[in-house]
Amino acid sequence: MLAAVRRAEQVAGADASVLIAGESGTGKEVLAQHIHRRSRRANGPFVALNCAAIPENLLESELFGHEKGAFSGALARRIGKFEAAHGGTLLLDEVSEMDVRLQAKLLRALQEREIDRLGGSVPVKVNVRILATTNRDLLAEVAAGRFREDLYFRLNVVTLRVPPLRERPRDIPALAEHFVRRFAELNGLAYRPLAAGALARLARHHWRGNVRELENIIHRAVLLADGAEIGEAAIELAPAASQAPAAAAYPATGNGAAEGVAGLVGRKMEEVERDLILETLGHCLGNRTHAATILGISIRALRNKLRDYAAQGVPVPPPTAGVAA
Repeated sequence: MLAAVRRAEQVAGADASVLIAGESGTGKEVLAQHIHRRSRRANGPFVALNCAAIPENLLESELFGHEKGAFSGALARRIGKFEAAHGGTLLLDEVSEMDVRLQAKLLRALQEREIDRLGGSVPVKVNVRILATTNRDLLAEVAAGRFREDLYFRLNVVTLRVPPLRERPRDIPALAEHFVRRFAELNGLAYRPLAAGALARLARHHWRGNVRELENIIHRAVLLADGAEIGEAAIELAPAASQAPAAAAYPATGNGAAEGVAGLVGRKMEEVERDLILETLGHCLGNRTHAATILGISIRALRNKLRDYAAQGVPVPPPTAGVAA
C-alpha cells in the first residue's frame, strides 16, 4: 500500500490521466482524492461520478449536461460533471461500466478538451484532469468488445493498483481504529477501544468486501457493543465472505455433498440466486453498493435483479438512505 501511495504522489503533480485499478471497496476513490490534494489543481474542485450507479439513459446528461428542452423533462439548463470540475479533477468511478456508445463521446471530450451539452449548439471548452477507477481487467474488457481500446490507452497513461485488504493485513488494526472513532463520534457515543479478541477475529477474516466491508462491520460493532470495550461478540462477519476451511463445508470422508449444498438440490437456479441476493442485501442492512461488492456483481446488475423481483411481487428491502437505488 505504501508503494501505491508513493507512486500516486510521484505522478500527482502532472496533468496526465491516471487509471486506478483494484477490487471494489479497496479505497480507490480515497487514493484519487489524495492525488487531487497533492496536485497543482488542489484549489480547484474534485468531482466524482459513479458510472455504475447512474442509469445509462441519464449518464450522458450527468457527464456533459443539457440545455433547456433537450429532452422531455429538461426544464432548465444543467451543468454536467465536466463543467463542474473545470480547473480541477474529474473522477470517473468504475469507468468500465460505461456503455460503449458513451465511451466514444468521452474519448472525444478527452481528446478535444471540449464537450457538447445535450441539445446544445456550441461546444464548451473544459480544463479538467481525468482520474478513472475500475474493478475489472480493462484489457480483458477490450478483448471482449465491451471497452474501447483507444479510450483505454487515453485513460491508462499511468496505472495504480490498490491491493485488496487481505494482502495488507497490518492495515486492519489501524483502519478499524479509525472507523471506531469515526462512528462513535458520528452516532454521539463514547469512544471504546477494540478488545484483543475482536482484533483477532478481524485478522482471521478474508475480506471479500475489502475496506468497505470492514467499515460496515465496525459501524455495526460500535452500535451493538456492550461494556467498556468492543468485544468479539459485536463483530458480526458474513459467512459467505469468511475464510472458512474447505473441510468445514465439504468433509474429507467423501461420503456425499455437504449438507448446505445438498439442501439446494431440486431447486431452480434462479430461485437460489434470488435468495442469495436478498439474504446478502438483508445482511448489508439494505446497502446495495456493499451487497453488490460481496456478490461480485455491478451495482447496475444488482439493481436490475431487484427491479425484476419487485415486478414479480417479491418483497425487496428499500435502499439505504443516501445510497443509489
